[in-house]
Parts: sequence; C-alpha cells; structure tokens
Amino acid sequence: METSQAQSAIIKFSQSDCQGIGYISRVVGYVKIRSLINLISVLDLDANPRSSKVGNVTNDIQDSLDETPDIFPYKTKGLLIASSHYDNLERNRFRLFFEDRQTEGILDGGHNALAIGLYVLRLALEEHGDKMPPSICTWSDFKDAWESNRTKIEEFLRHTRKEENDGESRTPLDTLVPVELLLPRDQDDRNCLDEFNANLLDICAARNNNVQLTTSTKANKHGYFDAFRQLLKEKDPDLADRVEWKTNAGGDIKAADIISLAWIPLSLLPSVTNDRGKTVEPPSAVQLYSSKAGCLSKFEQFMSSPEVSSRGKGYHRELRNNGVYETFEIAVDIPALYDYIYKQFPSLYNKNGGSYGRITAVKSLNARHSSRVTPFGHYEVDCLSPDGFITPPVFGLQALMETHVNPQKNYTYVEWV
Repeated sequence: METSQAQSAIIKFSQSDCQGIGYISRVVGYVKIRSLINLISVLDLDANPRSSKVGNVTNDIQDSLDETPDIFPYKTKGLLIASSHYDNLERNRFRLFFEDRQTEGILDGGHNALAIGLYVLRLALEEHGDKMPPSICTWSDFKDAWESNRTKIEEFLRHTRKEENDGESRTPLDTLVPVELLLPRDQDDRNCLDEFNANLLDICAARNNNVQLTTSTKANKHGYFDAFRQLLKEKDPDLADRVEWKTNAGGDIKAADIISLAWIPLSLLPSVTNDRGKTVEPPSAVQLYSSKAGCLSKFEQFMSSPEVSSRGKGYHRELRNNGVYETFEIAVDIPALYDYIYKQFPSLYNKNGGSYGRITAVKSLNARHSSRVTPFGHYEVDCLSPDGFITPPVFGLQALMETHVNPQKNYTYVEWV
C-alpha cells in the first residue's frame, strides 16, 4: 500500500486488548498523552460529526489532567479513532493512515482531543515562559496556535522524555487516556473496507449519546450539502462561509435557513421515492418558515433517495440526479431575492395605506433587537420583519419558475422563466 507518511500517525498503547466482530476489529486500551501528540498534529476534527469549542467542558478536562491524573482514565470515555489502513508495528504500536479525512480520524471525543491539545500547548508554553494565546475559542483556533508553536512543543516533548527515561520521574505527558481504535478486519479486502467505512457514521451517531446529532450534521457528513454548498460558494462566497453546515463549526446562518428556501424550486420537481419505495413529499409553503427543522429533515430524505444520490466512498453519497443539480443553480439565487423582498416589503406595505411598524408582531420583533439587517446579506434596513411575513411572497417566486425536460438525458429541472 502506498500512503504518504504525512498522512500517518503512530500511537503506542500502554495496555490494550484486540477484539473483532464482522468486518471491524477493535483495539481498546490506554495511551499516554505523549503518544497522542503526533495524532493531534496530523488530524483535524473533519471526521467528527461536531466541531469542538473551548468552554466549561474542555476546562474541566484540563483541571482533571492537572489535579487527578492517576484516575483520569476512569473519568473519561477518551477518544474513538478510526483508520481504514494501518500497520501493526512492534511494541504495541500502530501506524494509522488517514486517507479520507471526512470519514477517518477522531470520530468521538473531540472535546477530549481539544482539551488534551490545549493542556500540552499550555505546558509547552509555560516551560518557555510564554502564556497561552487568549483568542483560542475553537479547534481551528487551537490548531493555528499549535502549528505556530510546534518547535516549543517538540522541545517540551524531548525534555519530558529525558525525565521519563531516568526510571523514576513521572511527567504530565505520562497520564493515560482511554483510546478505542476501529480498524477493518481485512484491509486488503475491498468489500470489507467498503462495509467498514459505510458503518462509521452510524457508530458516530450512536456514540454521541450526550448530544443527539442534528439533522444538518448528519446530512453534512453524508455529503447532501456538497453540490448546493459549492454552487452557493460560486454565487456568494461570503454567504456560503457564514452558513453553519456542521454543528459548532461557526456561522451566523443555520443550514436549515438556507435549505428551507431551496425547497421553493425543488418542490416543482417530480416526486422521488425512498429506498423503501415510499414517496418523499416536499414540505408545505407554511413549513418553510414555521418548521425549518422539518424542511431539513425532508431534504435529507429527498437527497438520500436512490433516484437522487448513490453510495460513494464510505457513508458519503454522491449526487447523481442532473435535474436536482440544475435546480440547485436556481435555489442559490433565493437568499439574495429574500433579502431584496425583505428590504422592500415594509415600504410597499405602507404605500398601500398600511402602518407596518404598528403591527404587533413587527413591533414586538423590533423591540427585542437593536441590530436591523437582512437575514442573509446583512444589508441595513429600517425595520425587521417576521419570517412569516416575508416567506410567502418569496414562495411566490415559483410563478417565475418553470420545469423543463432535457430531451437527450430525460431528466426534469427547474429554471427561471
């Protein structure tokens, strides 16, 4: 197997046990923090369904590492790591190769990984008389600080290794962390690898028993947003970057806010069925603003249809329906049109003899918010409007759309009139 060394990390178990059922082998045991440093350097949290943030959870974990290192392995679930390719080395070591970062890596325990990384970074900086950067809030911030201080971390690692080798000293990096490693039972068997990767998201969802994975997180991991997100990025890069496609990844716009509007053109397409042959019904016009979570759930069902997508690598699915793709090209226009209608609506209402600002719902909304901007482009407006007032006229944009059939490939798509 030819795999770049830059995509690999070696971890060494101090104690371990290997088990296997079906297509999956599981190595469970304890790993010293020092053996996780290389792993933290190599990996991000791409495979973890949720991004991790600095907060009370990560602070408490660091406190435990400082105050009760001996019992730390009994106070935490540790890390769940998956790798589809590996070398079983001598002395209880595994070299793990991470080819698909969206599927493999740290599947669960993101806050533990972040806290351990912050703990090591703090100790390394303190040894050099430096302080922790005050602006670390997310995993991305942490990795920037980690990379900026790699030399100091490596020096600290060498220094503590000398202490460890004297046979008496015990260093902070010797604290044990529970690690569960998932591997394919036969990495040379293509069928085994496919089944191994296909089951990883279900394992992630089951392990996240403290916080249920949101529909948007699961949809994102399956790749259901990929084509839409890329088209939106081409249309409006700033807007695409401000959408929180993955839980805790940052962004002031929820994925559900964007996807609910995408149903305006999508609902004009012919019905599709799920893998059980049941028709996936589009959300009603009212649900576009009253039940955005329901719209997102419908979108997940729609995208998972074998008429829309097919299984790709691992649990990732690939969009195969050209009509849906071309309809997405219309859908990415909707947020800007929503903002335009949002901005014009109050004055148009007043021109017809109304008093928009005196409507109870409008008055109440504006009393609660000092910042008055449109939802997507953040253009300044004089008055905020409830979703229920703006979404109906935006839904009326369907009158400016029509369906067409590609005569050569026989698929239906939506375009502007």
